[in-house]
Amino acid sequence: MKIAIDAMGGDYGPQNNVKGVQLALQELPSSATVVMVGQKEVLHQLVDEAGFVNKNFEIAHAEDVIPMGVHATKALSQMPRASIPTGYNLLKGKAVEAFCGCGNTGAMHVGAIFSIKAIEGIIRPGIAGFVPKEAGGYGVLMDVGANADCKPDVLVQFAEIASIYAKHIYEIDQPKVGLINLGEEEQKGTLLTQAAFQLLKLNKKLNFVGNIEGRDLFNDKADVMVCDGFTGNVMLKLAESFYDMIKARKINEPFFDRMDYRNVGGSPILGINGNVIIGHGVSDKHAIKNMLIQAYKMAVANMNQKIKESLTS
Repeated sequence: MKIAIDAMGGDYGPQNNVKGVQLALQELPSSATVVMVGQKEVLHQLVDEAGFVNKNFEIAHAEDVIPMGVHATKALSQMPRASIPTGYNLLKGKAVEAFCGCGNTGAMHVGAIFSIKAIEGIIRPGIAGFVPKEAGGYGVLMDVGANADCKPDVLVQFAEIASIYAKHIYEIDQPKVGLINLGEEEQKGTLLTQAAFQLLKLNKKLNFVGNIEGRDLFNDKADVMVCDGFTGNVMLKLAESFYDMIKARKINEPFFDRMDYRNVGGSPILGINGNVIIGHGVSDKHAIKNMLIQAYKMAVANMNQKIKESLTS
């Protein structure tokens, strides 16, 4: 099994990415190969400097690098030989089973939509985020930024595909689905959440537990928490700020340590014809390692195929 990574992207360039690949290869099974996509000479030099012991890697040459701040659509059209479009070409051609990167977020997202495209029947692919639960493990928060405005049927589909992820990656047999709202009562909320509630209640594929509030983010009331991308992004960034404040105060607490984005590695785009993970731009080698491990788990679970099967069942 081959997992590809944009080895050039991120705020800290290819150095951390190569070190992260080195760490990942120490934990991934021997059947896994990591394909580093980027400028061949640069990557070979970094590999030599790092002194790789595990040789389960390949380098796929890409001439250019899409800078972090440029317009995604323009960059993809003007730089077709950059590492991100090259990685997507490998995924589209089934040369690799997953692709991940911490480079230009817009290019990673737009590249997925326009290269491997959405699964037939998916209204809008979404990005999943993860929050630690008080009793252990993680919950899936979706969407966390891909779709700031949603319609009720989109939220229902988010619930379905996030439940599939929770089942096959976090091994939760019947994930409890909660709709993020400003109150628990059925009639509470905006026109969006009121309509979505009724659709979720009728969906036989879901273990819907009703509305949940912001205070339920970390408890065990729901394993899958559904919202539009605007709300999800605000909640996820707020949770990340807790970790930053606690670390600044030199407080060590295992639960809050699990809020560190590095422990998960990245956020998958769910609902597309391939396994894709977008990492944080400031990812260090540990985040890169965990992003690759998560990508491997998605590929082993055949996540995109599981979503396809659910839509047609």
